[in-house]
Amino acid sequence: MRKAFLLTLGLLVLSFSAMAQQVDRTRFKAGLQAGIPVGDAADISKFSVGLDMAYFWGVSELVDAGLATGFINAFGETNTVTVGNVTVESEFEDFQFVPLAGAFRIYPTYDFNFGADVGYAVGINEGNEGGFYVKPSMGYNITGNTELNVSYINISNDGNFSIVALGVLFLF
Repeated sequence: MRKAFLLTLGLLVLSFSAMAQQVDRTRFKAGLQAGIPVGDAADISKFSVGLDMAYFWGVSELVDAGLATGFINAFGETNTVTVGNVTVESEFEDFQFVPLAGAFRIYPTYDFNFGADVGYAVGINEGNEGGFYVKPSMGYNITGNTELNVSYINISNDGNFSIVALGVLFLF
């Protein structure tokens, strides 16, 4: 039983080593994003900016898997509501998150990719607990080392905080 386990383990290591030699697409990506909060988040913020970073390993000719993180800042806004003769002003602070996620990308062509980041977004500012983080995205390689992408960011806890973002990533 032990010999069978060791033989199986050895074959797996050899096959992953062979695959890693065939698909040497390890890469680091970093870039900036700008977005517009949607849904409930649009009531408390009108604009967001962020930093994206990810490290990917080539799993096959079509698939990369890796780890992603970054920083998201959604700027709070002031809302004024008038009911009859009473005007109430609400001021919202900035919302800040640091996502920690697993990531995958599928490359149907060399220039086009789609995929998602899934994990947890840590809330940075006071009173922000963070939540489950999902970021589906589509990217287009505009030069050999620059990618333009569109993504939908959703952070959910008791409610949903969602952003539609446009970003540019640089491959290193």
